[in-house]
Amino acid sequence: MPLKPESGRVVSNFRIDVLIPAIEKDLKTLPHVVEGVKRHVRHPIGDVLIVAPKKKAIVDLCRKKGYRFIDENTVLPFKKQDIHYRSKYWERSGWLLQQLLKLSGDRLTRTKHFLVIDADTVLIRPHTFLSGGQTSYYTRNWSQPQYFVTYKKLMGKQATAPRSFVTHYMLFEKQKLRELKKDIERRHGKRWYKAILESMNKKKQFAFSEYETYGNFMFGRYPSSVRLKQALNRSLHSKASSLTENKRRSLAAKYRSVSFHERKIYSRAFDMG
Repeated sequence: MPLKPESGRVVSNFRIDVLIPAIEKDLKTLPHVVEGVKRHVRHPIGDVLIVAPKKKAIVDLCRKKGYRFIDENTVLPFKKQDIHYRSKYWERSGWLLQQLLKLSGDRLTRTKHFLVIDADTVLIRPHTFLSGGQTSYYTRNWSQPQYFVTYKKLMGKQATAPRSFVTHYMLFEKQKLRELKKDIERRHGKRWYKAILESMNKKKQFAFSEYETYGNFMFGRYPSSVRLKQALNRSLHSKASSLTENKRRSLAAKYRSVSFHERKIYSRAFDMG
Protein backbone atom coordinates (compact mmCIF):
# COMPACT_ATOMS: atom_id res chain seq x y z
CA MET A 1 0.00 0.00 0.00
CA PRO A 2 1.22 3.52 -0.73
CA LEU A 3 2.38 5.40 2.33
CA LYS A 4 0.61 8.65 3.16
CA PRO A 5 2.46 11.59 4.73
CA GLU A 6 2.77 11.23 8.49
CA SER A 7 1.29 14.70 9.04
CA GLY A 8 -0.88 16.98 6.95
CA ARG A 9 -2.99 15.65 4.10
CA VAL A 10 -2.50 14.23 0.64
CA VAL A 11 -3.59 16.85 -1.90
CA SER A 12 -2.59 14.94 -5.04
CA ASN A 13 -3.55 11.44 -6.14
CA PHE A 14 -0.31 11.01 -8.09
CA ARG A 15 1.61 8.27 -6.33
CA ILE A 16 5.37 8.69 -6.58
CA ASP A 17 8.38 6.53 -5.79
CA VAL A 18 11.39 8.10 -4.11
CA LEU A 19 14.96 7.42 -5.29
CA ILE A 20 17.96 8.31 -3.13
CA PRO A 21 21.55 7.52 -4.14
CA ALA A 22 23.67 7.07 -1.02
CA ILE A 23 26.97 5.90 0.43
CA GLU A 24 27.90 4.77 3.93
CA LYS A 25 28.57 8.28 5.24
CA ASP A 26 24.90 9.11 4.52
CA LEU A 27 23.51 6.53 6.95
CA LYS A 28 23.09 9.10 9.73
CA THR A 29 21.07 11.49 7.58
CA LEU A 30 19.16 8.99 5.43
CA PRO A 31 16.32 8.20 7.89
CA HIS A 32 15.79 11.94 8.40
CA VAL A 33 15.63 12.47 4.63
CA VAL A 34 12.96 9.79 4.21
CA GLU A 35 11.03 11.05 7.24
CA GLY A 36 11.01 14.54 5.72
CA VAL A 37 9.63 13.18 2.44
CA LYS A 38 6.87 11.17 4.15
CA ARG A 39 5.98 14.08 6.37
CA HIS A 40 6.00 16.91 3.83
CA VAL A 41 5.34 15.52 0.34
CA ARG A 42 1.64 15.83 -0.41
CA HIS A 43 1.50 12.78 -2.66
CA PRO A 44 1.04 9.11 -1.74
CA ILE A 45 4.54 7.61 -1.47
CA GLY A 46 5.27 4.28 -3.13
CA ASP A 47 8.68 2.63 -2.87
CA VAL A 48 11.68 4.29 -1.26
CA LEU A 49 14.67 3.11 -3.30
CA ILE A 50 18.19 3.43 -1.94
CA VAL A 51 20.79 3.04 -4.70
CA ALA A 52 24.12 2.45 -3.02
CA PRO A 53 27.23 0.28 -2.73
CA LYS A 54 26.44 -3.19 -1.40
CA LYS A 55 27.69 -2.60 2.13
CA LYS A 56 26.29 -4.50 5.12
CA ALA A 57 25.40 -1.36 7.07
CA ILE A 58 23.42 0.07 4.15
CA VAL A 59 21.63 -3.20 3.37
CA ASP A 60 20.78 -3.67 7.06
CA LEU A 61 19.33 -0.16 7.34
CA CYS A 62 17.19 -0.72 4.24
CA ARG A 63 15.90 -4.00 5.61
CA LYS A 64 15.13 -2.43 8.99
CA LYS A 65 13.36 0.62 7.55
CA GLY A 66 11.56 -1.11 4.67
CA TYR A 67 13.49 0.69 1.92
CA ARG A 68 14.18 -1.11 -1.37
CA PHE A 69 17.94 -1.55 -1.74
CA ILE A 70 19.53 -1.49 -5.21
CA ASP A 71 23.21 -2.29 -5.67
CA GLU A 72 24.65 0.65 -7.60
CA ASN A 73 26.99 -1.71 -9.51
CA THR A 74 23.99 -3.39 -11.17
CA VAL A 75 22.50 -0.23 -12.70
CA LEU A 76 25.07 0.90 -15.30
CA PRO A 77 27.68 -1.07 -17.29
CA PHE A 78 30.54 0.50 -15.33
CA LYS A 79 31.51 1.28 -11.74
CA LYS A 80 32.74 4.34 -9.90
CA GLN A 81 36.39 3.35 -10.37
CA ASP A 82 35.88 3.31 -14.16
CA ILE A 83 34.87 6.99 -14.36
CA HIS A 84 38.22 8.66 -13.52
CA TYR A 85 36.88 12.10 -12.68
CA ARG A 86 39.55 13.50 -10.39
CA SER A 87 42.58 15.75 -10.04
CA LYS A 88 45.38 16.15 -7.51
CA TYR A 89 43.02 18.26 -5.42
CA TRP A 90 39.58 16.66 -5.74
CA GLU A 91 37.84 13.34 -6.42
CA ARG A 92 34.42 13.53 -8.08
CA SER A 93 33.94 10.07 -9.60
CA GLY A 94 31.36 9.03 -7.00
CA TRP A 95 29.56 12.37 -7.28
CA LEU A 96 29.24 11.91 -11.04
CA LEU A 97 28.15 8.28 -10.70
CA GLN A 98 25.32 9.34 -8.42
CA GLN A 99 24.07 11.76 -11.06
CA LEU A 100 24.00 9.01 -13.68
CA LEU A 101 22.20 6.72 -11.22
CA LYS A 102 19.50 9.37 -10.77
CA LEU A 103 19.07 9.56 -14.53
CA SER A 104 18.60 5.78 -14.53
CA GLY A 105 15.54 6.07 -12.31
CA ASP A 106 13.15 5.43 -15.19
CA ARG A 107 14.35 1.79 -15.16
CA LEU A 108 14.36 1.40 -11.38
CA THR A 109 11.08 2.90 -10.22
CA ARG A 110 7.52 1.66 -10.72
CA THR A 111 5.51 4.88 -10.76
CA LYS A 112 5.00 7.31 -13.66
CA HIS A 113 6.79 10.03 -11.71
CA PHE A 114 9.58 9.62 -9.18
CA LEU A 115 11.19 12.01 -6.73
CA VAL A 116 14.97 12.15 -6.53
CA ILE A 117 16.38 13.71 -3.38
CA ASP A 118 19.96 13.96 -2.20
CA ALA A 119 20.86 11.87 0.84
CA ASP A 120 21.78 14.93 2.90
CA THR A 121 18.63 17.03 2.33
CA VAL A 122 15.59 17.16 4.60
CA LEU A 123 12.29 18.76 3.59
CA ILE A 124 10.82 20.92 6.35
CA ARG A 125 7.77 22.42 4.59
CA PRO A 126 4.89 20.88 2.59
CA HIS A 127 5.64 20.14 -1.09
CA THR A 128 3.15 19.38 -3.86
CA PHE A 129 5.03 18.58 -7.04
CA LEU A 130 2.14 17.87 -9.42
CA SER A 131 -0.85 20.19 -9.60
CA GLY A 132 -3.04 21.68 -12.34
CA GLY A 133 -1.16 19.95 -15.14
CA GLN A 134 2.15 21.46 -14.06
CA THR A 135 5.23 20.19 -12.23
CA SER A 136 6.87 22.38 -9.59
CA TYR A 137 10.63 22.73 -9.89
CA TYR A 138 12.55 24.30 -7.04
CA THR A 139 15.21 26.72 -8.23
CA ARG A 140 17.99 29.01 -7.04
CA ASN A 141 19.67 32.10 -8.47
CA TRP A 142 23.22 30.77 -9.03
CA SER A 143 24.87 27.83 -10.74
CA GLN A 144 28.15 26.57 -12.17
CA PRO A 145 28.88 27.98 -15.67
CA GLN A 146 30.39 24.70 -16.86
CA TYR A 147 27.03 22.96 -16.44
CA PHE A 148 25.68 25.03 -19.32
CA VAL A 149 28.74 24.43 -21.49
CA THR A 150 28.13 20.69 -21.17
CA TYR A 151 24.40 21.13 -21.72
CA LYS A 152 25.00 22.89 -25.05
CA LYS A 153 27.40 20.14 -26.16
CA LEU A 154 24.84 17.48 -25.23
CA MET A 155 21.72 19.13 -26.61
CA GLY A 156 23.07 21.38 -29.37
CA LYS A 157 21.33 24.42 -27.92
CA GLN A 158 21.66 26.89 -25.07
CA ALA A 159 19.90 26.35 -21.75
CA THR A 160 17.12 28.94 -21.52
CA ALA A 161 15.69 28.70 -17.99
CA PRO A 162 16.11 31.95 -16.03
CA ARG A 163 17.10 30.17 -12.82
CA SER A 164 19.13 27.15 -11.73
CA PHE A 165 17.55 23.75 -11.03
CA VAL A 166 20.41 22.55 -8.81
CA THR A 167 18.57 22.45 -5.51
CA HIS A 168 19.02 18.93 -4.09
CA TYR A 169 15.73 17.37 -5.21
CA MET A 170 13.56 17.10 -8.31
CA LEU A 171 10.51 15.26 -9.59
CA PHE A 172 11.16 13.34 -12.81
CA GLU A 173 8.55 12.07 -15.27
CA LYS A 174 9.77 8.77 -16.67
CA GLN A 175 8.43 9.32 -20.20
CA LYS A 176 10.09 12.74 -20.42
CA LEU A 177 13.36 11.45 -18.99
CA ARG A 178 13.43 8.71 -21.60
CA GLU A 179 12.74 11.33 -24.26
CA LEU A 180 15.71 13.38 -23.05
CA LYS A 181 18.03 10.38 -23.14
CA LYS A 182 16.82 9.31 -26.60
CA ASP A 183 17.47 12.84 -27.88
CA ILE A 184 21.02 12.68 -26.53
CA GLU A 185 21.58 9.27 -28.10
CA ARG A 186 20.25 10.33 -31.51
CA ARG A 187 22.40 13.43 -31.50
CA HIS A 188 25.62 11.69 -30.44
CA GLY A 189 25.17 8.20 -31.86
CA LYS A 190 25.98 6.50 -28.56
CA ARG A 191 24.40 5.61 -25.24
CA TRP A 192 23.29 8.62 -23.22
CA TYR A 193 25.75 8.02 -20.38
CA LYS A 194 28.70 7.75 -22.78
CA ALA A 195 27.64 11.00 -24.41
CA ILE A 196 27.55 12.74 -21.04
CA LEU A 197 30.96 11.41 -20.00
CA GLU A 198 32.50 12.46 -23.32
CA SER A 199 30.81 15.88 -23.49
CA MET A 200 31.97 17.15 -20.12
CA ASN A 201 35.36 18.70 -19.45
CA LYS A 202 36.79 16.46 -16.74
CA LYS A 203 39.40 19.05 -15.87
CA LYS A 204 36.59 21.13 -14.40
CA GLN A 205 35.46 20.20 -10.90
CA PHE A 206 31.78 20.91 -11.63
CA ALA A 207 31.20 19.89 -15.24
CA PHE A 208 27.76 18.24 -15.36
CA SER A 209 24.45 18.51 -13.54
CA GLU A 210 21.61 16.04 -13.88
CA TYR A 211 19.14 18.54 -12.39
CA GLU A 212 20.27 21.38 -14.67
CA THR A 213 20.10 19.11 -17.72
CA TYR A 214 16.63 17.66 -17.11
CA GLY A 215 15.21 20.95 -15.83
CA ASN A 216 16.38 22.93 -18.86
CA PHE A 217 15.17 20.20 -21.21
CA MET A 218 11.70 20.42 -19.66
CA PHE A 219 11.71 24.23 -19.60
CA GLY A 220 12.75 24.42 -23.24
CA ARG A 221 10.43 21.73 -24.65
CA TYR A 222 7.43 21.80 -22.30
CA PRO A 223 7.38 25.32 -20.84
CA SER A 224 3.66 25.32 -20.06
CA SER A 225 4.12 22.25 -17.83
CA VAL A 226 6.86 23.87 -15.73
CA ARG A 227 6.23 25.90 -12.59
CA LEU A 228 9.33 27.54 -11.09
CA LYS A 229 9.48 28.09 -7.34
CA GLN A 230 12.21 29.40 -5.08
CA ALA A 231 14.15 26.62 -3.41
CA LEU A 232 14.74 28.38 -0.07
CA ASN A 233 17.31 25.80 0.99
CA ARG A 234 19.57 26.30 4.01
CA SER A 235 22.93 24.55 4.28
CA LEU A 236 23.80 23.40 7.79
CA HIS A 237 27.16 22.18 9.02
CA SER A 238 25.76 20.15 11.89
CA LYS A 239 24.37 16.66 12.39
CA ALA A 240 20.90 15.78 11.16
CA SER A 241 20.09 14.51 14.64
CA SER A 242 20.38 18.11 15.87
CA LEU A 243 17.25 19.06 13.91
CA THR A 244 14.80 19.15 16.80
CA GLU A 245 11.12 19.86 16.27
CA ASN A 246 11.53 23.40 17.59
CA LYS A 247 14.50 24.05 15.30
CA ARG A 248 12.59 22.57 12.36
CA ARG A 249 9.66 24.91 12.96
CA SER A 250 11.97 27.89 13.32
CA LEU A 251 13.80 27.13 10.07
CA ALA A 252 10.54 26.39 8.22
CA ALA A 253 9.46 29.98 8.75
CA LYS A 254 12.10 30.97 6.19
CA TYR A 255 13.20 27.82 4.34
CA ARG A 256 11.65 24.84 2.54
CA SER A 257 14.53 22.41 3.11
CA VAL A 258 17.86 22.02 4.87
CA SER A 259 20.99 20.21 3.68
CA PHE A 260 23.59 18.76 6.01
CA HIS A 261 26.86 19.31 4.19
CA GLU A 262 30.04 17.85 5.62
CA ARG A 263 32.23 19.87 3.27
CA LYS A 264 31.62 23.48 2.26
CA ILE A 265 32.81 22.74 -1.28
CA TYR A 266 29.36 21.43 -2.14
CA SER A 267 27.37 24.55 -1.34
CA ARG A 268 27.25 28.11 -0.24
CA ALA A 269 26.35 28.85 3.36
CA PHE A 270 22.74 29.31 2.30
CA ASP A 271 20.74 30.05 -0.80
CA MET A 272 17.45 31.86 -0.48
CA GLY A 273 16.87 31.12 -4.16
